[in-house]
Amino acid sequence: MREEDLLDSQAKVKPDFKEFDFPIDFRFKLGTISNDFVATDTNGRTLAYVRQKMFKLKEAIMVYAEDSKTNLLYKISADRIIDFNASYEFTDANGFVLGSVGRKGMRSLWKAQYEIFDTEKKQEYTIREENPWAKVFDVLLSEVPLLGIFTGYLFNPKYGIVNQNGETVARLSKEASFFGRKFKLVKLGELKDGDSERLLLALMMMMLLERRRG
Repeated sequence: MREEDLLDSQAKVKPDFKEFDFPIDFRFKLGTISNDFVATDTNGRTLAYVRQKMFKLKEAIMVYAEDSKTNLLYKISADRIIDFNASYEFTDANGFVLGSVGRKGMRSLWKAQYEIFDTEKKQEYTIREENPWAKVFDVLLSEVPLLGIFTGYLFNPKYGIVNQNGETVARLSKEASFFGRKFKLVKLGELKDGDSERLLLALMMMMLLERRRG
């Protein structure tokens, strides 16, 4: 196949992270060693298949166009070996930097808070956990025999995405499910042109980090 034809075929299957229909559903896969999940828009169109490489000293997240992992769309990479204050950089398949996300220091120990930056390291949005007690009760109840298996239905955290004007433009919610493996992103306000791409990548990374915490 000619190089031009190969590039053309990849372009046809590549989802547009800048234009998609809300809400977005995220569903973690069960029965895999890797921390995999699929993102779909409101029309059921697959936006991404996300895989977290396991047993890495540095976080390494691969974002593909489909579960066959044929077409790589993005990479999310940590800037340091396992560290609570690590920053996570987004690059496309050609290695171009698209932005980054990082925790807001010690504040995130109690109430998760992340900051999203553009390619010039300028902060665009903040992700704020809205009900931190849900995570506390989730962890406590999970230690109770028999009752622990129902925490996915009882305690589900929510995260607001806030712009620089203090306006909540979107909200990510953990959905009630037996294994706590479903999340939904709804749009509440206007996003600047081109910001949807960074926002979606930032939330993908945050879900992996927060799901690990409980």
